[in-house]
Amino acid sequence: MKIEFVGGAQTVTGSMHLLHINGKKILLECGLFQGKRSESYEKNKNFRFDPSKVDAMILSHAHIDHSGNIPNLVKNGFKGLIYATAATVDLCQIMLRDSAHLQEKDIEWVNKKKIKKNEEPIEPLYTLENVEDAMKLFVGVQYNQQITILPGIKFTFRDAGHIIGSAGVRLEIEDETGNKIALGFTGDIGRPDSPVIRTPDILRDIDYLIMETTYGNRFHSPSEEIEQELADTINKVIERKGKVIIPAFSVGRTQTMVYMLHKLFDQNRIPEIPVFVDSPLAVDATNIFRSHPECMDRETYRIFLQDGDDPFGFGRLKYIKKVEESKELNNRTDPMIIISASGMAEGGRILHHLANNIQNSNNMVLFVGYAAEHTLARRIMDGNEKVNIFGEEFLVKAEVKIMDYFSAHADQNELLNYVKMNRPEKLKKIFLVHGEQDMALPFREKLIQLGFNSVEFPIPGSIYKLN
Repeated sequence: MKIEFVGGAQTVTGSMHLLHINGKKILLECGLFQGKRSESYEKNKNFRFDPSKVDAMILSHAHIDHSGNIPNLVKNGFKGLIYATAATVDLCQIMLRDSAHLQEKDIEWVNKKKIKKNEEPIEPLYTLENVEDAMKLFVGVQYNQQITILPGIKFTFRDAGHIIGSAGVRLEIEDETGNKIALGFTGDIGRPDSPVIRTPDILRDIDYLIMETTYGNRFHSPSEEIEQELADTINKVIERKGKVIIPAFSVGRTQTMVYMLHKLFDQNRIPEIPVFVDSPLAVDATNIFRSHPECMDRETYRIFLQDGDDPFGFGRLKYIKKVEESKELNNRTDPMIIISASGMAEGGRILHHLANNIQNSNNMVLFVGYAAEHTLARRIMDGNEKVNIFGEEFLVKAEVKIMDYFSAHADQNELLNYVKMNRPEKLKKIFLVHGEQDMALPFREKLIQLGFNSVEFPIPGSIYKLN
């Protein structure tokens, strides 16, 4: 039994881990690597393994850095089944189609430049047709239902509390010699007190653990303070007649922000200004959230669902799909809140809103999640005074604020509490993934202090044998 760390190793993007068990291969996730355009294209296009030799795949959740390269996997010969929760399957239906559309548009833009330079044009990673082929392979599985996917290999999904449908994976494996092990894969771990989503169901009694460390050296703001901080922040910008621009992932973060704003409006803690969710994908994703109330927590049920209210809809909120309506926002000067994708500001309509608003000191760019290295969001967060958007230089005059509480990832304390539910003498080895060095290495030291003495931070392409 071996684990090969293909992607998501020493980085927060492109999650992909290959299990070699009993002569079979099982892929844990197949995410898109997101970063510099040229580097990303080559990494995503070329797999370190032969996709046609992979027997099955397990997907923890629908975020593109975990699922986004599945159509390319299928395009290159994968024919096995893809196991995911029902909500994840529903989200992938829209997210992978949206990704294919963006791939085609992006390559169209790149090829225009290549033609001018007399260079050979390139193809998109995949097309809508490849997405349709991939979706035929998905199998929806309920939480806490044990599934045998190959001889000697069973798995169970546990609610990871990250986005709707997100799951940790517990694999029970028996090799050809009768040796048995329990392998845990956390996927992305949510926060115990996050709005809307349920508290993570921790993987316990395991021998090996593959664990995310996105915020392994960071601490989120206390939850009891965050609602007032958000209200104060919005009120401050409104008083100076500015706009609040929120780059947010279409799935998860957008719905959390809408939920929080709904509460603040209902409690009269912020004035009645318009709120726009400007993302076709977010509109579709929100409808999927509505169709899966079984994934939501007790507070959401108590405040909204039990009275038949929509957590993601209120009078002054408008969801925008049409391009014309999106463009109209550029001409408005009244105070408003605009939530738009993508969260890392590497594509989508948020780029237009940043270009139109980032040079006005009355406005605020509010970041509510993590941004990977080399992304526009990270450059703005890091305090760059000038940034390039659509090839043009813009001065960052708008106020920039980061509210890390809204991250759907557990912080250091929450990650440590997750691991503590396992005994050091039982848990033989922990593999830290989905985290950059400044997050994962300090977290590794904390684990060692707790008595978990065998903790690895795998490099891409590394292979580990499981005893």
